[in-house]
Amino acid sequence: MQARPDPSVVRIDGPWRHFQVHANGIRFHVVEAEDAGRADRHLVILLHGFGSFWWSWRHQLSALTDHRVVAVDLRGYGDSDKPPRGYDGWTLAGDTAGLVRALGHNSATLVGHADGGLVCWATALLHPRMVDAVALISSPHPVALRSSVLADAAQRRALLPWLLRYQLPRWPEHTLTRHNAVELERIVRERAGHDWVATEDFAVTMRHLRQAIQIPGAVHSTLEYQRWAMRSQIRAEGRRFMRSMARPIDVPLLHLRGTDDPYVLADPVRRSRPYAPAGRFEPIDGAGHFAHEEGPRAVNTALADFLRAVYPA
Repeated sequence: MQARPDPSVVRIDGPWRHFQVHANGIRFHVVEAEDAGRADRHLVILLHGFGSFWWSWRHQLSALTDHRVVAVDLRGYGDSDKPPRGYDGWTLAGDTAGLVRALGHNSATLVGHADGGLVCWATALLHPRMVDAVALISSPHPVALRSSVLADAAQRRALLPWLLRYQLPRWPEHTLTRHNAVELERIVRERAGHDWVATEDFAVTMRHLRQAIQIPGAVHSTLEYQRWAMRSQIRAEGRRFMRSMARPIDVPLLHLRGTDDPYVLADPVRRSRPYAPAGRFEPIDGAGHFAHEEGPRAVNTALADFLRAVYPA
């Protein structure tokens, strides 16, 4: 049997530094741009999506240099701890609030993709004093996403089959990691825009992602996010969580969605607007589900403009 990768495989060299912090009872792996840790800079935390790790934010780490920008391996991913529990919305929001404090700040702007974006929504609503602003990539408000799955057949076809298959015990873990995690690459290819998948950047990224998902405990933790999202809908704690989410946030918000995203469609993004009345909702032309990796120049420009408005000089 082939040995599983050590968590250190995600400590990839680059113009950044790796360190760890403890928050909400577990240890997190954090990556920070070089020379970004000055105390007078505002904190920006980058939270990745399904099947990924901090690497998905490599383009933003090196571009958003006016702020203290850090990318985190979420609970259960990469070189962060992988406890058996805690993949519910309440705990994940507590993780992020704890990270703000552990990094020595009173508040931060949160930037999230997909599952990481749902953590941003939850943190902004459950820990509002810790959040200055929120920027999201293909991550509608959780109540809007649920409404869209129920009402819009196209969004239901795009999302629900994946959520349902992940509810099975053990088999999804096996499927995602067998044959050197080729299934994970297939999923990313299906959700990405055509231009990115033909690049060397995509090939390098998939080598890293396929290694990271095979770190002991990572694939199970990855799937626990999806399992809680589905199963919580019929449980009392999940109903309480959705009730707590069913209100608008009152901090600045930016939502970016690739115009060719086949996984998160336009409908749930449209339904998210009432939950961010002052929010900005912008398209990233030609990008798929991974706009921050597929079109980093456009995304970085949008994020930089947004952060300048949040933190005027």
